[in-house]
Amino acid sequence: METPISNFYKDIVPSPCFVLEEQELENNLKLLATVQKESGAKILLALKAFSMYSSFDLTSHYLAGAAASGKYEARLAHEKMVGEVHTYSPALKENDFQEVIQLSDYLIFNSFSQWRLFRDKTKEYPEKKFGLRINPQHQEAETEIYDPCMPGSRLGVTLDEMKTDELAGISGFHFHNLCQQGLEPLKRTLEVFEEKFGTFLAKLNWVNFGGGHHITKPGYDVQGLIVLLKNFQRKHDLQIYLEPGEAITYQAGTLVGEVIDIVRNDRDIAILDISATTHMPDILEMPYRPEITGGFPAGIQKYNYGLAGPSCLAGDVIGDYSFAEPLSIGQRIVFTDMIHYTMVKTTTFNGIPLPAIAIWKNNKRLEIIKQFTYEDFKSRL
Repeated sequence: METPISNFYKDIVPSPCFVLEEQELENNLKLLATVQKESGAKILLALKAFSMYSSFDLTSHYLAGAAASGKYEARLAHEKMVGEVHTYSPALKENDFQEVIQLSDYLIFNSFSQWRLFRDKTKEYPEKKFGLRINPQHQEAETEIYDPCMPGSRLGVTLDEMKTDELAGISGFHFHNLCQQGLEPLKRTLEVFEEKFGTFLAKLNWVNFGGGHHITKPGYDVQGLIVLLKNFQRKHDLQIYLEPGEAITYQAGTLVGEVIDIVRNDRDIAILDISATTHMPDILEMPYRPEITGGFPAGIQKYNYGLAGPSCLAGDVIGDYSFAEPLSIGQRIVFTDMIHYTMVKTTTFNGIPLPAIAIWKNNKRLEIIKQFTYEDFKSRL
């Protein structure tokens, strides 16, 4: 029986540290590869969620390519991944176009004004594919800040703004409106999408259904998704792309931290070397309460603590938890499901050190990928 990684946290994992659990990542990738094989759809790694390129050899083995949000992500995908590179940005600068188009296989424009700006230049690249992001104006996401279809959204072209006489050269559409959701929201979205934009599909070669598909979460209707994708492709004779972020790395890694101090103000408060605002900003933006190994909601266990970060931001608060045993200074705290939308968002606010990055290889050994220093903080300023 192999020893679980938690037994090694105190001895060999630096704190704080993101630990990618390679076997769990590969399990997710195998499931996604099955979806690709059985449905005919292609799945892309959304770099906005996960850009840990030390794992890209493994990712490239299973997925069709990467989805980038700008020139830096496109370059990373071009350099480090095998497969297609799809790039979409809400607005692309003129002086960035040349670089982005050379790095990308597919380039998706957010508006007709951007398409008009670059249309003549795209004719110099007949081997490239060009798309348009559309906005179906159908809301499914529960949190407004993550809802691309919220009223007044800048993301995508609505049906009212479609310029049917300007679609020459556009070979595909892209839409995105889900956020960590199951199959039913996608079904409802596709009904609206076909109702509003179905007349255009006969002239297209591909459609990108965007991200937010929680395919690897237990309970997701994977077979239902496969049937839906096959039927849609057969009906419209086009290639479907998906670009999930969280599904690829769901439950595939942790963020390990340490208790620095315990103070009291109406309750016990443990100050960690992990910060909500600098290391896990979605806690404040979404908001949500991350899970902890051995931690429970407040009041469930005997010992209750508020967990907070080391920054000077008064609201750098992670949440309230309870434990079977009291916490102590120097004790490790392990946050689970902490790989997507975490390390891509970290900052050095207050000069707080960035977490190290490591991989737990094949449930046997830890490989330290990178440890950050003062120079990483200084070089950004």
